[in-house]
Amino acid sequence: MATTSSHGPPYDLEGATSYSPIPAGPHPTSSASKKLLLSILFSSFLLLSLVLLILNQSPAKLDIVETTPSTSGNDFSPARPLTEPPSRGVSMGASEKVFRRVSGGELTFSWSNVMLSWQRTAYHFQPEKNWMNGPLFHKGWYHLFYQYNQESAVWGNITWGHAVSRDLIHWLHLPYAMVPDQWYDVNGVWTGSATILPDGRIMMLYTGDTHDVMQVQCLAYPADLSDPLLLKWVKYPNNPVMVPPPGIGHKDFRDPTTAWLSPDGDKWRITIGSKINKTGISLVYETADFFKYELLDRHLHEVVPGPLPKGPWCGDDIGAHKRTGAGNKANITVIRQWPVGNAKWSSLRDP
Repeated sequence: MATTSSHGPPYDLEGATSYSPIPAGPHPTSSASKKLLLSILFSSFLLLSLVLLILNQSPAKLDIVETTPSTSGNDFSPARPLTEPPSRGVSMGASEKVFRRVSGGELTFSWSNVMLSWQRTAYHFQPEKNWMNGPLFHKGWYHLFYQYNQESAVWGNITWGHAVSRDLIHWLHLPYAMVPDQWYDVNGVWTGSATILPDGRIMMLYTGDTHDVMQVQCLAYPADLSDPLLLKWVKYPNNPVMVPPPGIGHKDFRDPTTAWLSPDGDKWRITIGSKINKTGISLVYETADFFKYELLDRHLHEVVPGPLPKGPWCGDDIGAHKRTGAGNKANITVIRQWPVGNAKWSSLRDP
């Protein structure tokens, strides 16, 4: 009787239909391994030579910096550039706007768009380049108007950029909406807000910086409301429509808000950021047609000096809603408030 080994293969090798063939021929010799190693060393040498050649042709350039010696053992003076960057904003009443210096002085480098492209946002809007600072819905398009410097990536030469979107994700860049080309905004078309009236008209109030550095409020409106892209805007011929009232500094009167209806529903009200001494306030104006304005007696809001820099209080941080019920009064609701000290709100409701 035949016996079967328990260590035999689980299947018949002779009857197998396919199997891996046994490699034929001799194994690689040590001579072939030496040739491969020499090829790798030679290629590495050529690559290193090419890199050194490129570096020698494009030497890095460094800005010359000077070091101020310490006057005492406790003083420390870091390296400073020979020329300070120009001050931006303060002379016009805005906050200081400069680049923060990297430790060790300023070094130049040939940045490219490819190197910096990772910094661009994926969904939030950005201009195609340079410096920028809410949307309006019209005929199926969201419109975004933004403060923009068309000449540089720093604050200055403020122009209004314009872009549109159907979904607030994909944006189409349009020609500039407004540029600083009039005496009342030659130093910049600053912050503004739009109000859509019940009849469909769009009123755009914005702060202009005049030729003699005074902040004034100006009016603009679309040239053609039937245009869904609102490509052309007209500046009101009798601009400015508001100037700093008595007691308000020429550089402390800016940032008009979107208008809301008064309690009686026959007039519109807006706020403008300002300050008295070191107290930030929000002035309230009333208008029936957006061409003529009356300053109300009471401030809507004031911020006494706090831990942050003082200045005109930006009124864009408030919103308005209409309350139904007795008297149909209008209430003012805080949407966002900066923690700049002790905030005080005043009621504007008629007695």
